[in-house]
Amino acid sequence: MSHSSAPIYKIGFYTGAAIVVANMVGTGVFTSLGFQVLGIQSGFALLMLWAVGGLIALCGALSYGELAAAMPRSGGEYHYLSQIYHPAVGFLSGWVSATVGFAAPTALASIALGHYAASVWPALDPQILSIVVVLGLTAIHAMSSKAGSQFQVVITAIKVVVLVFFIGAGLVMAQPQPLAFLPVATDWRQLLSPAFAVSLVYVSYAYSGWNAAVYLTGEVDQPQRNLPRILLSGTAVVLCLYIGLNFAFLYSTPISKLAGQLEVGYVVANQVFGHSIGRLMGAVIAVLLVSTVSSMIFAGPRIVQVMGEDLTALRFLAPRSSRGIPLRAMLLQTALTLIFILTSTFEQVLLYAGFVLSLFTFLTVLGLFVLRIRHPNLPRPYRTWGYPVTPLLFLALSGWTLIFILRDKPTESLYGLATVMVGLVIYFLGRNRRPVAA
Repeated sequence: MSHSSAPIYKIGFYTGAAIVVANMVGTGVFTSLGFQVLGIQSGFALLMLWAVGGLIALCGALSYGELAAAMPRSGGEYHYLSQIYHPAVGFLSGWVSATVGFAAPTALASIALGHYAASVWPALDPQILSIVVVLGLTAIHAMSSKAGSQFQVVITAIKVVVLVFFIGAGLVMAQPQPLAFLPVATDWRQLLSPAFAVSLVYVSYAYSGWNAAVYLTGEVDQPQRNLPRILLSGTAVVLCLYIGLNFAFLYSTPISKLAGQLEVGYVVANQVFGHSIGRLMGAVIAVLLVSTVSSMIFAGPRIVQVMGEDLTALRFLAPRSSRGIPLRAMLLQTALTLIFILTSTFEQVLLYAGFVLSLFTFLTVLGLFVLRIRHPNLPRPYRTWGYPVTPLLFLALSGWTLIFILRDKPTESLYGLATVMVGLVIYFLGRNRRPVAA
């Protein structure tokens, strides 16, 4: 492992919050509404999807804040589940994070970026553009954590400004659509329907990333103090943006034009601004998706690197560069991302990733109860607000969604479970490991 006398760059509150916002705001909010309106036609129910998804994310962030403060080490769910349950469970979550949690969403963001860009400039090859963006951002983050962090703050600030402008323009300039946003009796029944539960997969994917900062715990300045603030502030900002943005989408554009469309932002921009300015906004959205790809390339390799420290079979992934960058792990994640881009469709990857990632966040929040029972005297600089109601609410809503995904989307669910089983086989083949650091 390389060492250097130069101080390692520490991530502050604003950079951490920017990473959370950038991980969350991106592919999902600009693509998933087109899939949701295929099964749900109520304006109220559609907005409730985003409110419920935000509630799940906030309850998750509150729970993760306690775990991050009590066990301040990079690695996220991998570290928590190894300590709470068993190293095998931790390894499986790390395996899923490495193969699905970051590589698949990075591929999804890159694919969406390519489609948005091709809508504006039809001569572009979406797949080639996706690959070029992934390779270029990997090169930036491989050079310097400080450069990558500064790039992240700037492009995320631009993203938030553009989203606020989009919301305002949609409300002021658009022709209102005949869609009711106040509930009637039939709307409440839709909230308990299978279509609502499955649509929560798309919404949960859009909110995924609320836990991004916990993967960088070892690089966060004063993690016990800053991590809970980073998680909560980033998630709250995105919740407000998402509800406002989807209201603007539905308020301004007929559902018939949104149904089944991947480039929802481009469709809405054309509806609100006209074709010429709509093309410009489509280009802006494509550029903003660069922020999402960047944040995942920045955060994901830290999980794989920590796994390399703990497991002999993966020790070749443990070294960092002289600047503290997990270069080998970063290159592995980039290779997996490129495989997803080259072999899978957008919707297949989204449903597959959504199921298996929700499974491990469910286990992690459940671990909050286990940790309090097994280690009641463990120092907890931050305790989950609203405990036990908030984590129980997260578990109830997430568990309900998982059951409906397994029932209504068995193919994608089984692929997700197969990924977990492959990880289990790899764990037992290489279980000659070093003890997990406390």
